[in-house]
Amino acid sequence: MSMHGRRRFVAGMGAAFAVGTMSLAVRAAMGPDDKFDLVIKGGELLDPAQKLRARRDIGIRAGKIEAIEADIPVTRASRLLDASGRLVLPGLVDLHSHVYPYGSAIGIPADELIAFQGTTTMVSAGDAGANNFAAFRRYVAAQTRTRLYAFVHIANIGLAGFPEPELFHLGFAHPEEAGRTVAENADIAIGVKVRMSENVINQAGVEPLKRAIRACEIAGGDARVMCHIGGVATPELMREILNTLRPGDILTHCFSGAPNNAGKFTNIVQDGKLLPEALAAKKRGVLFDIGHGGGSFDFTVAEAAMQQGCMPDTISSDIHVFSGNSPGMPYLTWVMSKFMALGFTLEQVVQMATAVPARLINRMPKLARGRPTSSRCRQCSPACLSAGLTRHRSRCGDYRRPSGYAPS
Repeated sequence: MSMHGRRRFVAGMGAAFAVGTMSLAVRAAMGPDDKFDLVIKGGELLDPAQKLRARRDIGIRAGKIEAIEADIPVTRASRLLDASGRLVLPGLVDLHSHVYPYGSAIGIPADELIAFQGTTTMVSAGDAGANNFAAFRRYVAAQTRTRLYAFVHIANIGLAGFPEPELFHLGFAHPEEAGRTVAENADIAIGVKVRMSENVINQAGVEPLKRAIRACEIAGGDARVMCHIGGVATPELMREILNTLRPGDILTHCFSGAPNNAGKFTNIVQDGKLLPEALAAKKRGVLFDIGHGGGSFDFTVAEAAMQQGCMPDTISSDIHVFSGNSPGMPYLTWVMSKFMALGFTLEQVVQMATAVPARLINRMPKLARGRPTSSRCRQCSPACLSAGLTRHRSRCGDYRRPSGYAPS
């Protein structure tokens, strides 16, 4: 079987299994006096995928949403969660995270992050490479309640050697092995991750990115590259990266202000001007992802890029054991709040952390009858807080934080 065919087969088997398990869970219709296992009551439901924002009660039974109504009597609730004054959202989707504990050197258990950022779906951004992806799948993804997907690192060791750079030695970057790993794990593997900073690849130029693209071509299907930038070696290399990325590939840390090894600024905004290649990449379908991290977001870069027509597509955290303890506090809800401080609406930031990343991994979070429970409640702090010190720059805005959640 060809690699492309294998990828289609594995993905199809995953879909068939999902349909099969759903058929086993078919429930008898509820009578008017039957009780829900849980009722989320009095919250303001916000679901961009359905263009819905209204006060609704949600009734849940057997792990699935059974009813969304203007009023569900409290007598029908075996357990009641009072969501008055709170937003009820689909579970958030974090497109860039590090959730391979004990394997990537920087990973956090995904389930431990739910209370901090309300994520029900997370994507491991290159924690594992071809040599250790099987362990990620068997010992982490299979035992985690949070739905996990992943980009396979082009380096076969993944981030196991961190803080030592995984691509100083390009011999670790095997397109054939990475492509085969993506194809064989098509139900959870989205594509290939590559880090292009000078402190990761030294003077390798665009070659690591080319190998990541080649791995995606070998995998077939819709495998895409997630390309990490921030402190690339030269402005010329930054332009070459932007010109090399394909439609559908993801540029993460897109608004990074990190310098290269010599302290020079080499990112998509230089001297206050957006690189023409960045706008051209955006127009041909390259996706711009925030990937905030501990120091991979700069307000001045974001403001200049957006003013010149380069808007982000997805908001992600780049949460890991180091970034989570940094002044920038890149928990996903906090990062979303920063973009509200930059002028985005609540609906827009929720869309960029639910519907848009979900489309990229073919998993659309949606609050609808018959869907698995994946709802989260949020509360807006009334205080005007500094919206996160990142690279010594901050802005003022309200912080929205998780304040309770429904089990998924």
